[in-house]
This record gives sequence, C-alpha cells and structure tokens, in this order.
Amino acid sequence: MAGTRERGREIRRFILGQAGAHPEDVAQVTAARFGISRQAVNKHLGSLVAEGLLNAQGATRNRRYSLSVLDRKEMVVPLTNQTEEDRVWRRDVEPFMADLPGTAMKIWQYGLTEMLNNAIDHSSGNRVWIVMERTAVDARITLIDDGEAIFHKIARDMQLDDERHAVLELAKGKLTTDPERHTGEGIFFTSRLFDRFALLSHGVFFPHDEATREYCVQKSVPVSAGFVVDGTAVFLELNNDTERTLQQVFDEYTTDGDYGFSKTVVPVRLVRYGNEALVSRSQAKRLLTRLDRFKTVVLDFEGVEQIGQGFADELFRVFVRAHPSVELVPVNENRQAKSMIRRAQSTT
Repeated sequence: MAGTRERGREIRRFILGQAGAHPEDVAQVTAARFGISRQAVNKHLGSLVAEGLLNAQGATRNRRYSLSVLDRKEMVVPLTNQTEEDRVWRRDVEPFMADLPGTAMKIWQYGLTEMLNNAIDHSSGNRVWIVMERTAVDARITLIDDGEAIFHKIARDMQLDDERHAVLELAKGKLTTDPERHTGEGIFFTSRLFDRFALLSHGVFFPHDEATREYCVQKSVPVSAGFVVDGTAVFLELNNDTERTLQQVFDEYTTDGDYGFSKTVVPVRLVRYGNEALVSRSQAKRLLTRLDRFKTVVLDFEGVEQIGQGFADELFRVFVRAHPSVELVPVNENRQAKSMIRRAQSTT
C-alpha cells in the first residue's frame, strides 16, 4: 500500500514538473513514462486541478494544463540614490521565498540583487515594478523599470548599428557601460543561474533557457509577454528543488588555476540576422569584439548551417595570430563548418 501511495506521489510530481513544457500532451507523456493508461493519468490530473495546483483550459480533446499561481506579491520600488538592493531583498523578497531550500535561496538572492542594482545604477528610471509568483514547482520574478531600454543604451554607448548587436555583447559577458563601478558579470551569470531568463527592451526580446542552452533574439515582442515595455523587463524563473549552485556556475566559466571570470561561451548564431549565412570578415570581427579579455572562448556553432572562408579565416587565423594568449574552442560545428575551420587553422 505504501508503495502504491509513493508511486502516486511520483506520478503527481512528474505531472507538475512537465506541465510547463507539455501543456497539451502532459497526459500522453506521463502515460508513456510510467506505463499506465490515459484514464489513470486523467485521475491524477483531475485531482491536481481540484487541489488548485494545476489549471485546465479547453475541452477534453484540446485541454491545456498549466501550473497554478499559489502566491503572488507585487510592489513598486523607487530608483533613487538611497535605494539599496540588499534591503529590498531582506525586507520584501526573502520572506516570500523563505521556505525554499538554501541552494535556491542563494540563487534568488544573487539574481534579484544583481538585476535590481542594474536598474538602480543604469536605467536612469524613477521606479521598478516587481512581481513575484510561486507555484507548486517553481518561483518567478519579473522586474520592469521605466528607464532607458537596456539594448538601446548599450547600442548607443558602444556605437552599435543595431540593438540586436547588444544581445551578442551581453551573451559574451564582461559588458558594462560603467567600468569604474561594475564588472559586467551580473547579467551573464544571472542568465545561466536560472532555468529561464529573458530580457525585453525596446521591442527586442532575448530569452535564454538554461536546460537547452538555447539563446535567440527577436525584433518583435511575443504575444505571450502580455504587455509593452518602455524601459526594461527582466524575467527570472527557477525550480524550487534546483541542484544548480552558485559555485558550480562560477566555476564553469573559470579556467584552471584562475579564480576570475576568464572563460566564456558565445552562441555564434547571435551574429547573424534571420537566416543569413556567416560568410564575411565583418561578421567575424563583430563576433570577436572584446573576446581578447578572456583566456578561453568557446564558440558554439549550434544552429549555424554554413560559414564562409573569410569568416573562418578571420576567427581562426587572423585573431589567433594577433591574440596567442586567447584559446578559441569551436563546438557543435557541422561538417561544412569543421572543414572551413580546419582550413583556416592549417595556415596559422
């Protein structure tokens, strides 16, 4: 009997954990995972809906499930010289997260204070609206300021041609418009600490999913965002039982024998617009901007179907010769890209 109850709890935990990724076919996924009938799964789904842990929408054949928001808190924080992000954490956010495991709490403290400090120091806004939500599985925080849009500010200060270039620079890390007071690490590490992270600013939407390591940049805001943002919105989401730790993430971007932020991973596909091929030296130079600040640079070619000779040559011959202390490590290249990279490396 005890085994049956434990199996039932395991099925319920699985359903709750999969509802976000499989809103329309969670019953099918669960039935396949546990080798049980759809009817048996539907009983669990019905119980979770009755208990208020799941929402159900639509008729039986087209039913969609989503996690119910069990607790929600909203507040407005003024952005002044007297605003202190650690006080906001202790006074308002920590009590809302108080029952979470210590690992999750440390990540939330880092992420919330870093993102709020960015708004205080960089947005030139008057206030930030903070929305906190809890479900049975995860916690979510959205921060929306009324200041200058982050991608617009970066593009202006760095004299970039397009705000989408700012996304690439943020993805590299060590980017700050105020080097005297900031290292440019906050957004980089926050995006990798949380399960889901996104920036919405001036019509550019930049989401990152840590589970799949997927990045993308869109010039239009998805309907699911639900609102228009004049300043900058930051979305943070983390599973309550995350096994990820601050130290693990920091260590991932540190080279052996070095305690600093000396390694980065750059999604090469962020250089291109739409489906354009990466063939020019100017595209390569854009990718290489500021990479001489790192000891190891992992260039992730996932999603890149083709690169040109000039693009590869600029990366793996010209840059390597000019910066022998920087190690360029290509990963996830297809056959065509590998061929071009080897050709460039053979002439160094």
